Amino acid sequence: MDITYRTFRYRVGVVEPYSLVLAAGTKIAVSRRGAGVPVLCLHAIAHGGRDFEAFTERVTGEGFEVVCVDWPGQGRSPPDATAAPAFAARYAEILTDLIAELFPTGPRPILIGNSIGGAAAIIAAERRPELVHALVLSNPGGLTPVDGFVRSFCRAQSRIFAAGARGAFWYPAFFSLYYRLVLPRSPANVQRARIVSAARETAAVLSQAWASFAEPEADIREHLFRLCAPVLFAWAKDDQIVSFGRSRAAVLKSKAAVEMFRGGHSPFLEDPDRFAARFVAFARANGR
Repeated sequence: MDITYRTFRYRVGVVEPYSLVLAAGTKIAVSRRGAGVPVLCLHAIAHGGRDFEAFTERVTGEGFEVVCVDWPGQGRSPPDATAAPAFAARYAEILTDLIAELFPTGPRPILIGNSIGGAAAIIAAERRPELVHALVLSNPGGLTPVDGFVRSFCRAQSRIFAAGARGAFWYPAFFSLYYRLVLPRSPANVQRARIVSAARETAAVLSQAWASFAEPEADIREHLFRLCAPVLFAWAKDDQIVSFGRSRAAVLKSKAAVEMFRGGHSPFLEDPDRFAARFVAFARANGR
């Protein structure tokens, strides 16, 4: 790969040392830190495993092994070798294979899933409950009806990111402003800058993901309602896109625990001290 590729999107992804693990026909970059109860961290679209750097620093001394991944075409992972576009069900396929590969003899991991990573975690845990001990879901997608408003909004977003992938001159400035809304709090400043610097490299995968959010299959509420594992919703309360208000009915119907955090989309990145403390309490309360 060329220098630009390595300089920008690589910096968003998992830190060294890392390995490339084959899962569902494609290679996924994986880093492992600490020892103890495994915690598998799943990032939002166009982000990377480095989102969980502050979380890792706070919990590895508490008896947890933090395992971070980069989804295909993001961070340090190559594009999906199957040529499948980015969507939650595909990521769930990758996730189930990853769990089997990374933890072949147990113990079952706790999943932390943000945005599309949260949606993938819900689908995977519902389909293969024997693989997952518990879930911490941060602003997951898929918990609202795919109505006319959602379809129109998601398709419009997809078109914007497609323009960025084609090289639209205005796209880097737009993306920088957009990410001031997505990750507004100061603890996220460094990672937000990395994400923004990789704007053109991740535009195509963003366009694919947003197009998928407009499809009927993007509604994964029934998967959520069938979950057997303990669930904590850790929601960044200022999210302007994946808002708690629109997801509230599904969250409350699930009877999962809910806690609100400061931030626009990723509470472990934007409110790291409170998130880490709440995570440890949740893990201990559920036998870990």
